[in-house]
Amino acid sequence: MPKDPYMLLSFVNTQLRDTYHSLSDLCQSFQVKEREIIDKLSAVDYDYDEKLNQFV
Repeated sequence: MPKDPYMLLSFVNTQLRDTYHSLSDLCQSFQVKEREIIDKLSAVDYDYDEKLNQFV
């Protein structure tokens, strides 16, 4: 997982769009805690939208 929050945003949204049906699926696959991603991206004003399955 990228350390830079904007690189992480791009990576996660691409994975969610192309491969995973939910954030929990992505996190399980990469063995990372959802809270870590949510906290990193909320620090740069992005929140997970379950309906869109993207950080917006």
